[in-house]
Amino acid sequence: MFLDECHLLWGDTLGYVWGPRGERVEIPMLNERERQTYYGAINLLSGSPFVMPAETGNSAYSVIFLKALRRNFQGRRLLVVWDRAPYHRGDLVNAYLQELNGDRPEQERLIHLEYFAPNAPKQNPMEDVWLAAKRWLRQHFFLCETFEQVKHRFVTFIHDFMLKTTKFDWYWTPHLI
Repeated sequence: MFLDECHLLWGDTLGYVWGPRGERVEIPMLNERERQTYYGAINLLSGSPFVMPAETGNSAYSVIFLKALRRNFQGRRLLVVWDRAPYHRGDLVNAYLQELNGDRPEQERLIHLEYFAPNAPKQNPMEDVWLAAKRWLRQHFFLCETFEQVKHRFVTFIHDFMLKTTKFDWYWTPHLI
């Protein structure tokens, strides 16, 4: 599983507009402070995403998301790869993993963490899911009159989305299994 967080803003529905050449076009933005944080994971084997709304990105919500992943994957062992955000490496996450994994050897851990290289968001396929969802919102901005509709359509798009990317080949090739 490749994990990441995303902050969805009301302004994410805005894209390009037509206007007179050489003139600046200003679009008033209402509700500019409305924002929703999401935790998301993409399954390397299936390409299917899993998302969960959160109040913010922090250690507490990171643990809640890891628990939600375990429930969603029926308690199977998980390899989790995410960035090096401080709250991914914080005391709450470490305490949860210690409680969950105990003294199991590395190959038997119920959740095993790995990290992307520092400052390398292009390595994370979940970034492609966020980008596709935000691109879809911009292309269909006319369907969203409220931020609640933006959030609903964002999650619905991701739920129905299947990521096909060559980035998966960086981490896994089917003939190895």
